[in-house]
Amino acid sequence: MFNDFISSWGLFYPSYITGWLVAFSLSLVGVFVVARDQIFISAAVAQASSFGVALGLWLSLATGIAWFGSDVALMNSAVLFAVLAALFSSHSIRRDSVEAVTGWIFLSASSGAMLLLTHSPHGTEEVHRLLASSLIGATQFDMWVFVGFAVFTVGMLLRYWQPLLLFTLDPRMAATTGLSVWRWGIFKALWLGLAVGLSIRVSGMLYVFACLVLPALVAKRLCGEIGRLLWVTPIIALFASGFGFVFANHYDFPPGQVTVAVLCSLLVLVWLLPINKD
Repeated sequence: MFNDFISSWGLFYPSYITGWLVAFSLSLVGVFVVARDQIFISAAVAQASSFGVALGLWLSLATGIAWFGSDVALMNSAVLFAVLAALFSSHSIRRDSVEAVTGWIFLSASSGAMLLLTHSPHGTEEVHRLLASSLIGATQFDMWVFVGFAVFTVGMLLRYWQPLLLFTLDPRMAATTGLSVWRWGIFKALWLGLAVGLSIRVSGMLYVFACLVLPALVAKRLCGEIGRLLWVTPIIALFASGFGFVFANHYDFPPGQVTVAVLCSLLVLVWLLPINKD
C-alpha cells in the first residue's frame, strides 16, 4: 500500500502536500471554533465561500470576462465571502440570535450558488465539486499558498495564543484584563474566513468542514484542556489525512472522503472508549 503511494508521489505530490497543509491549518483554527461551540458557524462560512466561487463563475459567464473565472479571482472571491460570513455571523443582528443569522447565511448561500449556475452544466458541476472534495486538482501554486498560510497560522499562535485563548474561553474576563474584545472578535472572524476561503476551492466543503471541527472534537475528548488541544489537534489531523491519502491511493478512492471517514471513525472511537483526561 505504501509503495503504491510512493510511486504516485511524483505525479500527485502537490495535491498530497496541499491536503496535509489544509488539514493542519484548519485543525488549528478549529480548536477555537470548537472551544466556543461555533461548529455550525464554520459550516455557514464554508457554504458562503462556495457561493463566492459560484459568483465568480457566474460573472465570467455573464460578462464574458475570463478573468472572473481564473484561479486567482475565484480564490479572492471565496476568501471575501468567507470573511464577510464570519464577520456577519459573529454578532447578533437586532434581536435575532447568532444561530438564526448563521442559518440564514447557510441557506441563502446554498440556494444562491445553485441558482446562479443552474443553467450552466459546467457551473453546476463545479458547485457539486465544491460540496464534495477536489484535492486531486491542487497545483504547486496552491501548495505554496498553504505553506505560507500554515507558517502564518503557527506564527500567530506562537505570538498571540494566550490572549486568543483568554478571549475564546472567557470574553468578559478578557475585557477586564484590558484586551479589546471587539478587535479580537474581528481578528478571529478574519482568521476563520481566510482559512476557509483559501481552502474551499482546493479541497471542497466536505474536507474543509471536517478538518475544521473533527480533529478538535477528537482531541477535546482525549485531553479536555484547551492548551493541549493546540498540539494534539494538528497531530490527529495529519494522521487522518496521511492515512486517508495512502489508503485512498491504494484502493482508488477519493482522498478527501476517505480522510473524513477516518476522522469520523476516530470520533466515534473516542466517544465509546472510557478515557481519563488527567
